[in-house]
Amino acid sequence: MKSLSIQTPIVLALGSVAMFLCAHAQAACPSNASRFAVNAAEVTDTATGLIWQRCSAGQSWTGTACSGSPSTFSHEQALEYARNNFGGQGWRLPDVKALSSLVDRGCSNPSISGVAFPGTALGRSSTAWTVDFVSGAVGASSSRNVPSYVRLVRNSP
Repeated sequence: MKSLSIQTPIVLALGSVAMFLCAHAQAACPSNASRFAVNAAEVTDTATGLIWQRCSAGQSWTGTACSGSPSTFSHEQALEYARNNFGGQGWRLPDVKALSSLVDRGCSNPSISGVAFPGTALGRSSTAWTVDFVSGAVGASSSRNVPSYVRLVRNSP
């Protein structure tokens, strides 16, 4: 079992949603390996039809891993980041339904595919919506101003 470690927590601020992840992700997931179709820096979720960026904002796909340091944004900054850097390309912040669809109920610690999304860390944040990728729990919170990491999504063409 290959283990990918991240020292910096990762939060995925998406729409009115945030996934905060801290610790390390293991490549042993997903429980359904055919669910995600990986195409370089993009991952298509065959269950939802959504296409996800493989790395967090601030990172780039090297062909084997996400490199660089993920950037953090408040909710408003994340919206601006998506608009300014990917406007017209369909990339956006996902809503809680899209974000929680990444939870793999057959896995835990992490409950997200370490193959499709390598280097994703585990935990939760105190931002609008949270998805805890240790347990897979989805919940609401009170602050959208906590700096969070971002992973964008778009619809299939």
